Amino acid sequence: MTARAADRARYDRATAHLDAPVAIVDLDAFDANADDLVRRAGGKPIRVASKSVRCRALLERVLARDGFAGLMSFTLAESLWLARSGFEDVLLAYPSADRASFAELTSDPKLAAAVTVMIDDPAQLNLIDDARAGGREVVRVCLELDTALRMFGGRLRVGALRSPLHSPAEVAGLARAVARRPGFEVVGIMAYEGHIAGVGDSVAGRPLRSRAIRLMQATARRELAERRAEVVRAVRAVVPELEFVNGGGTGSVQHTAAEDAVTEIAAGSGLYLPRLFDNYTSFTGRPAALFAQPVVRRPGVGVVTVLGGGYPASGAPGPDRLPVPYLPEGLRYDPQEGPGEVQTPLLGSPADDLLIGDRVWFRHAKAGELCERFDTLHLIEGDAVTAAVPTYRGEGRTFL
Repeated sequence: MTARAADRARYDRATAHLDAPVAIVDLDAFDANADDLVRRAGGKPIRVASKSVRCRALLERVLARDGFAGLMSFTLAESLWLARSGFEDVLLAYPSADRASFAELTSDPKLAAAVTVMIDDPAQLNLIDDARAGGREVVRVCLELDTALRMFGGRLRVGALRSPLHSPAEVAGLARAVARRPGFEVVGIMAYEGHIAGVGDSVAGRPLRSRAIRLMQATARRELAERRAEVVRAVRAVVPELEFVNGGGTGSVQHTAAEDAVTEIAAGSGLYLPRLFDNYTSFTGRPAALFAQPVVRRPGVGVVTVLGGGYPASGAPGPDRLPVPYLPEGLRYDPQEGPGEVQTPLLGSPADDLLIGDRVWFRHAKAGELCERFDTLHLIEGDAVTAAVPTYRGEGRTFL
C-alpha cells in the first residue's frame, strides 16, 4: 500500500461517521509543516498569516508552538475580532477603508495596543483621522514596501501591484510624514515578495519555464535584499525604535530569514500545504487540509460523479486555481465539465472501484479559502477525529 493509499484508508476510517462533504485537517501533517517552517526560519519568529488558516483553534495551536509569534490579518474588522479574542499582536497586512472599525480602534486602548495597521499613502492617514469619531488612541502603523523587481529602466516589472513605495527615499518620506502627525506611530516595515514566495519554480512539464522562474527569483532576491536593507536604514534614521521588519512567505522563508535587515517572517499557507505549493524546489511538506465529496452517480465505465466540488481559488484564472482530485489516486476531471457547482464528473480507472456513497478526497488550491466553503474542520490524529472546530465561517464571520 502506498503512503497516499494509507492516508486515504485513515481518512475514510476517521470520518466514516460523518456525511460528506466534509473538510479535515491532519494534525500530524499540520504539526510537521509547522516544524519545517520553524526550521527554515533559522531562529527568526514566524508571524502567522490568518487568511491562510481562518480557524481560531488552529491559530491558537500554532502560536502555542516555539518559533511562532503574532498574527498577520487580512481585514481590519478581523483584526479587531482577533484582538478581542485574546490575540495580542495583530498586524493588518492590507490598507483599510473601514471607517467604523477605525472608530473602534481609536477609541479602545486594548485594541490600539494590539493592532498595527498598514499604510503606503498619506491619504490613508487622512481617512483614519476622519473616522476617529472622537477616539484619541495612538494608531500603530506599518509601512509597506513595494518588492517588485524593476528592470530595463522600469519598462519590465515583476511582482504584485501593491504599495507605491519602492525606493528608500519614498519609504523614509512617509515615515517622516507619520512622525510629524499626532496620533500615529511607525512601528514596522512590511515587504511581501509574492513573486518569490508565492510562485513555484518547478512547473510540471515546463522545464524552460521553471528555469526562467528560478533565474528571475534569484535576481529578485538579490535586488530586494540590497534594497530592503537600504530602506530599513533610511527608516531607522527617522524611527530609531522600529519594532519589526516583516518579510517573506511560505515559499521564501529560508531566503528571507537570511537577510540581516529582516526581523520576522510571515507564513501561513505552508501549514495546510494546498496544491499551489507542490511546485517548489526549496522545500517539501505534507498536505494537511483536504475535503471529501460523496459519489452520487456512476454515469458509465470509468466515470463517477461527486456532489459539488467546484471551489476555484482567487487569482488569475487557470487550471492551477482548481482543486485537484487526490484520493484515490488516478482520477481526473472531464475536460468538458471540470469541477462544478453542484456536480463534478471524474474520469479514470479508479472510478470503477467506487460505489455510491464512497468519498473522493480533494486538495484545494489556496490555503484558507477552503474555510469559506466549510463551517467546520474535523481534526484527525492517526485514524480518528479528535475534535471538530469552527472555521471563521462557522463562527458567523465572513470578513471579505
